[in-house]
Amino acid sequence: MTAGQNGARPLIVAENLVCGYELERERKLLTALTNINLTVNEGEFLVLVGPSGCGKTTFINVIAGLLKPWQGTISFNGKAIEGPGKDRAMVFQDYAVMPWRTVEHNVRLPFEFREFGVTRDQQRERVQRVIDAVGLTGFESSYPHELSGGMRQRVGIARALVTSPKVLLADEPFGALDAMTREVLQGQLEALVMESKQTVVFITHSIDEAISLGDRIVVISQRPGTVREIVDVDIERPRLAEGEITSHPRYGELREHLWSLVKDEAMEGQRVDNSGQGGGFAGALHMDTGGGTP
Repeated sequence: MTAGQNGARPLIVAENLVCGYELERERKLLTALTNINLTVNEGEFLVLVGPSGCGKTTFINVIAGLLKPWQGTISFNGKAIEGPGKDRAMVFQDYAVMPWRTVEHNVRLPFEFREFGVTRDQQRERVQRVIDAVGLTGFESSYPHELSGGMRQRVGIARALVTSPKVLLADEPFGALDAMTREVLQGQLEALVMESKQTVVFITHSIDEAISLGDRIVVISQRPGTVREIVDVDIERPRLAEGEITSHPRYGELREHLWSLVKDEAMEGQRVDNSGQGGGFAGALHMDTGGGTP
């Protein structure tokens, strides 16, 4: 595998990717993504944004090995993705924690389903390390109903990281949280990723979150989704540890540009809907812009 731009090493490569779903009740096929050509580099924090229903979740499901392409290829570390693997881990929006298990036992769960070649003592050490890293020290014996929403999401992040996967896949992991908790977890995630050099593919509906976390932001078009544009976030890190990223000279320019791209896709969704073929402006525009257009 050859090095990519600026010496970056390609880790995930999608070429001419087309995929979708079979709608059994309607007896038809729905194309979610078409002609996706995209490379995720090792150690990169890649963020996907775009209208609701444009195929963002479909793309990370293909990376996770949960969905097979109809056409084209998707490879990981130079090999075709044939199914789920221990080198990829997922964090979901809805916490997905087991209510009958403590924090410690929720985080330990991956070791019970796969062989990772680590001893019991090493498992315990890893579990405690990630619990400490996400700020849950002292809550190891707590159950999910005793935790706040933000703490439950930290459990999900810790569980995804405990096996040291090559890639962290995150599908709007902070979308259900209040603004203050969301900001705290964004900062913690950035710090964790900076320390571990983790490769992350992250979905969000928040333009602000995309700029705060991403090395590159991929704007996906209205369904069937394709890559509309890839935007480099040329703001130094750490972005969330000190001060307000919104005061950075580049922040406003990036936000305005991203909003214009997303708004264009929303308007296209309205045009298609008016022709009787699409999902409509309201659905297309589902983006969190932090209080309005720039």
